[in-house]
Amino acid sequence: MQRSISRILTTHTGSLPRPGDLVAMLNAKELDEPYDKAAFAARVKRAIAEVVRQQVDTGIDVVGDGEHSKFNWMAYARARLSGLKEIDSPVRFRTATRDSIEFAGAYEDLKVMHAARSGGLVAKRTARPKALVCAEPIKYVGQDELRVDLDNLKSALKDRRHEDVFVTAISPSNLELYYENQYYKTNEEYLAALSDAMRVEYLAIVDAGFVLQIDDPRMATHYNRAVEATVEDCRKFIAVRVEALNYALRGIPEDKIRFHTCYSTNIAPRVHDFELKHFVDLMLQVRAAAFVIEAANPRHEHEWQVWEEVKLPNDRFLIPGVVSHCVHLVEHPELVAQRIIRFADVVGRERVMAGTDCGFGTSGAGDEVHPDVAWAKLKALVEGAQIASRKLWAS
Repeated sequence: MQRSISRILTTHTGSLPRPGDLVAMLNAKELDEPYDKAAFAARVKRAIAEVVRQQVDTGIDVVGDGEHSKFNWMAYARARLSGLKEIDSPVRFRTATRDSIEFAGAYEDLKVMHAARSGGLVAKRTARPKALVCAEPIKYVGQDELRVDLDNLKSALKDRRHEDVFVTAISPSNLELYYENQYYKTNEEYLAALSDAMRVEYLAIVDAGFVLQIDDPRMATHYNRAVEATVEDCRKFIAVRVEALNYALRGIPEDKIRFHTCYSTNIAPRVHDFELKHFVDLMLQVRAAAFVIEAANPRHEHEWQVWEEVKLPNDRFLIPGVVSHCVHLVEHPELVAQRIIRFADVVGRERVMAGTDCGFGTSGAGDEVHPDVAWAKLKALVEGAQIASRKLWAS
């Protein structure tokens, strides 16, 4: 995994805005509607080539496929796992959170606005309220689909300047959340089965020569969802899931793994985010060389100070978000540079890579951030990293 040896390198969290015609195809696939599979495959390949080119042209150093083959960062996995079946029940994780309870009116208004922006997809999905549950042994069956993704990315990279390449994959703990266990005797057995299944995907990504990014928002968001849980309850919960993830990652070189946790794409009132200081020690137990964290939005920009108290192990580095997905203003490059320098002053310039708080185009139901704004933010990210590099390597 490349590091910021002579300048601050730049990357992002994975999901980038998808073209409208691709969104329509992803929607049809997600909703099990008829679609032209050959046309879909060709459009995905072209979209990945386009998004890689755009990243390189913008100046991003460590690039990805923008998750352009996936409806979103999470739902893609359902087609890659056996043992899941639909039941006539609401999806269980769509329950009230601490924030949605406190700001009930605001969250209801945002739900209506999002449904209107998504062109009716949300309404269609609500009309089909079946959840997926684990009803049989979990096995990974997505090898062919994954191979196409990796081949498309390799093809898109030809003759494109880049420092490194990463591919995202969901963590076992998030699958545990989305797909309730109705088969295994214990949750521990279920987590182990999910870990064994996802290990197939993790190994394939690394074997293909890419950096593996584990996406695990649940580490940071469980507290908000578990409205009665204490901080200590959540720490115990996280510790078990870290152990399960490390089991899945066993034997994979840590310098081929980066770990991402965040507070999701919840562009809404938030005062109950689980503070980094409450789980940073547990996060650092994950077998990964780099940690992609939120550090730009108004709830978390102050948390760079955590690293004044917490010692970052010598073989680890940080990818703090220095532009945010939940603020529609485009950050000034000088502000981006200031954010980078704060981290560099605390942990060392070689152990900072400039990133984003979360994804910009995270759902086939509609991008959370307008594409023009997302790419402007990435441009500001690059320009800010250049300013910071000049200051940090001035002597």
